[in-house]
Amino acid sequence: MLMLDRRRIWFVGIGGAGLSGYAVLAAAWGAEVAGWDRAETPYLAYVRAVGIPVTVAPDPPEPPTGAEVVVSTAFAGRVEGKSRAEFLAELVSLRRAIVVAGAHGKTTTAAMIAFCLDRLGLDPAFLIGGEVPQLGGNARAGAGWLVVEGDESDRTVAALRPQIAVLTNAELDHHATFASPAELEALLDAWLEHVPQVVRGEQLEPADVRRNAACALAALELAGVAYGDAARVLAEFSGVRRRLELRGELDGAQVYDDYGHHPSEIAAALAAVRASPNGRLLVLFQPHLYSRTRHLARELAAALAAADAACVTDVYPAREDPVDCVSGKLVADALAELSPGMPVGWAPTVEDGVSFLRRRARAGDTILVVGAGDVDRAVPLLVDQ
Repeated sequence: MLMLDRRRIWFVGIGGAGLSGYAVLAAAWGAEVAGWDRAETPYLAYVRAVGIPVTVAPDPPEPPTGAEVVVSTAFAGRVEGKSRAEFLAELVSLRRAIVVAGAHGKTTTAAMIAFCLDRLGLDPAFLIGGEVPQLGGNARAGAGWLVVEGDESDRTVAALRPQIAVLTNAELDHHATFASPAELEALLDAWLEHVPQVVRGEQLEPADVRRNAACALAALELAGVAYGDAARVLAEFSGVRRRLELRGELDGAQVYDDYGHHPSEIAAALAAVRASPNGRLLVLFQPHLYSRTRHLARELAAALAAADAACVTDVYPAREDPVDCVSGKLVADALAELSPGMPVGWAPTVEDGVSFLRRRARAGDTILVVGAGDVDRAVPLLVDQ
């Protein structure tokens, strides 16, 4: 019998990276699934491909009669129902699970684990917060291990009870939730006490592989996969969308797209795609969350200072309400102060930022579009058609 047989579930925010995957998995496990979102997203293609009906409208309609309602964090408070986190905890309880958490690298690490299990014929189920081209999307309902991401941003990772947990790192990234790094670490330590087998990325030696890969290989060993087999297959992994993804060219300048939104992630992305000695690095950055921008404006600017020119858009609010006197201009002003003489742009819209880059790009340059909101809209406006 399918694990969610005879259940009717309606997803509010079904087009998100997380809830779209939950919907696909729930349908495959036997539930009758439908959902709503306020706008089209790339993830809705995967939802519709498995026959799930979707309503796209400015406001959510009334839930179907008798349906359980699962609500995305982005719409919490607008519709009554079970939270995303509560539903994920239920899914994890139904299957042997590997949960990947941490401030940085959890999507890539989870994708690596799922990819290796898939290529070794172990038929994983997975829920990943990004598109993995080699796996055909962000979710699947296989018969083997369930690989998912855990979210510390709202403390919900603490409710998950997997057999294996991976903590890539612990760095304060959600200032509206945690008052200090110590508070974050206390939550994660308390969670891991309930998990039988744990991989801590900061205790691993990366050796000749990246830290994400080291975490993935350690987790796979705990899941019963021989290290040599996993390492051989992992060499074929080509990455997750919006993780330093080369998207094309603009007048001879290469255009990359990246999801980084924390100073550490942005600094790493800039270092990884640094222009050649004869080219420049031009960056378009969209801050994510008012709380993060308020607390880390100067640190974000310091990371962007490695560029030769940078433009900052306004804040992508996600789940937060606007905060007085907090905008992307805080980052732009701090960058201008830290890097006198650098061309620095303040562009309230993504389209304004595209104009900033187009005026400056030339052959041999590298352009990086970076941020966790909708700044990826800039890429098709930049890349030569």
